[in-house]
Amino acid sequence: MSLQFKNRFNHLFATLVVLCAFGTLAFAQQQNPTWELYGGYSFFNPGAVVHGNLPIGMFPQSSHLDWNLRGAGASATYNFSRHFGLTIDASDHWGISANRFDHADFSNLSIGPKFTWRFSRLSPFLEVLGGDQRLYPEAFHHIDKFGGMAGGGLDLKLSKHFEWRLFRADYVASSYRYGPSSTTPSTMLHGVRLQTGLVFMFGGAVAVSPSAACTVQPSDVFAGEPVTVTASGTAFTPRRTVRYAWSGTGVTVSGNGSSTRVDTTGLAPGSYQVTANLSDGSHAGTASCNVRFNVKPYNPPSIACSADPSSVQIGQSSTITAMASSPDGRSLTYSYTASAGSISGNYATAALSTTGTQPGTITVTCNVSDDRRTPLTAAATTTVNVLAPAPVQTVATPMEKRLALHSIYFATAKPTREKPDAGLLPSQEATLATLAADFQTYLQSKPDAQLTLEGHADPRGSVEYNQALTERRVDRTKRFLVEKGVPEASIKTEAFGKQQELTEVEVRSAVERNPELSTEERQKLLGNLNTILLASNRRVDVTLSNAGQKSQNSIREYPFNASDSLALLDTEKTGKTTTHKTRKRGSLVK
Repeated sequence: MSLQFKNRFNHLFATLVVLCAFGTLAFAQQQNPTWELYGGYSFFNPGAVVHGNLPIGMFPQSSHLDWNLRGAGASATYNFSRHFGLTIDASDHWGISANRFDHADFSNLSIGPKFTWRFSRLSPFLEVLGGDQRLYPEAFHHIDKFGGMAGGGLDLKLSKHFEWRLFRADYVASSYRYGPSSTTPSTMLHGVRLQTGLVFMFGGAVAVSPSAACTVQPSDVFAGEPVTVTASGTAFTPRRTVRYAWSGTGVTVSGNGSSTRVDTTGLAPGSYQVTANLSDGSHAGTASCNVRFNVKPYNPPSIACSADPSSVQIGQSSTITAMASSPDGRSLTYSYTASAGSISGNYATAALSTTGTQPGTITVTCNVSDDRRTPLTAAATTTVNVLAPAPVQTVATPMEKRLALHSIYFATAKPTREKPDAGLLPSQEATLATLAADFQTYLQSKPDAQLTLEGHADPRGSVEYNQALTERRVDRTKRFLVEKGVPEASIKTEAFGKQQELTEVEVRSAVERNPELSTEERQKLLGNLNTILLASNRRVDVTLSNAGQKSQNSIREYPFNASDSLALLDTEKTGKTTTHKTRKRGSLVK
């Protein structure tokens, strides 16, 4: 290889190294790099027969040139766009051959266009180069000629800055003459150059226009609910302060920060747009974005109203149930009015009392309102038929008037499995003894009459426990009546367990209707309504039935004035029997 070309090649190689080092420090790899610097191994096959005149005294010589396995190449490409660039290329090939007639050094310094197709990992390319090409057969002098190359290759992406040039193949063509033109044939070069190596890429930091993005939270609101809009910008000059200007379509927006709140008070249902304009103060440092939010229409609540039972006798109560919902998920408030009687409750259920009313129809209005500042409301009505008391059917009038049935009450958890004969307090035994005597007399005129005992329990136990407990209660009541002379065949039993439990509304109504209580006593009892509710469910109801007559149910009036009523109210004592002295009425409702 000539000293002149080696110096030229070394100078180019040093320049490429400096550019690589600078690029590593100053640039980040982009999808479309501005610069590509290549360096690597180069193989050359001249594909030529050299012709020339040897020095004086020797004869003309022709020889086929062998491959040159020793070589290096480098190139620099400046990309004008994603696909088009300009390449300057240099390579040198040298070697040592035992026969100085079949070996030649070859070097080039060329320039030309390059066309690249860039994919995520692979980048194939084509190139056409032209420039100085030097062929220096060892038996002759060197000659520089203009020559051309055309070919292409394939690059594999390794990292942000580096690619491996899997191969680069170029066809090389030029012409040389080593002797007088009249006597020496031309040496035609039709060679192939193959290369592989690394490509370093940098630059491509093409100016990106600033951009902005807007977000809104929430995107769907009701009028009066706040909306927050936030803008964020990218690609602005880092050293400059970004300023925000807000505007809206159909809404008033203010502020100069990256977020703003929109007041939606009074807005009609529909879609509204908010725009943010961002600027860093430079000529090109502007961007804008917009976002929309929706104001939803108000939806009033809906309600349906029902009464259970829908027909009652004067003095009885009916439970009013309101079934309401809000399509907008708002909290709801209930209220009730009645055309007669009295109604109480401000939840989903209320109690209608018909005490003091006349036979006829009572219209109950169920009202519901949501929790808006100006509430949206809805109403529904239901009716309750108030019936006059049914006439008393008298077959054995004196006896039936005396045969006033009363429910039997038990203390908590009584009787137990271990003591099935316990549980009846003296006051309840006295009630059963009177019932047994009267019923035996009643059988003389109504031999087909029957007593049905229905057992209940308070709601605290499990299904299995309460079922067994109510079975023990009706069994204990039945055995007591049988012991007092009532025929066992005339008694039926039913144990309801956790079924048919009295509700708070029913117990409250019973306390309010109890004629034996003073106003002060009634208020004290209602203040402990949960205890009264539990005690009222620990009972056995009695039903008198006979063919051709309406069944007569026991009166479920809790024995507040019984001497042992406190034992029945106790919700904790389950194993000990408490003896209570006779108290005045007021002491039983503390």
